Amino acid sequence: MSTAADDLLRRALELTDAERAELASALLDSLTPEVPAEARSESQWLAEIERRVAAAKAGEPGILWDELRKQLDDRLARARRG
Repeated sequence: MSTAADDLLRRALELTDAERAELASALLDSLTPEVPAEARSESQWLAEIERRVAAAKAGEPGILWDELRKQLDDRLARARRG
């Protein structure tokens, strides 16, 4: 990371949990997804929602933090190269 990014991270880590969650959400929303939301059809969105609901009802665990962080790091690395 650049010096500016390191400084920003240091300052962000001083925020409350709620503030960090809000910031993380805003940062994720700012990234371009691999398949843009606007490119997905209504039926594709409904299928994804149904898949997630079924998984939650079946008691499937969500993504562990370590795995999510790796996915985000990979996504950010691709975005920086892109």
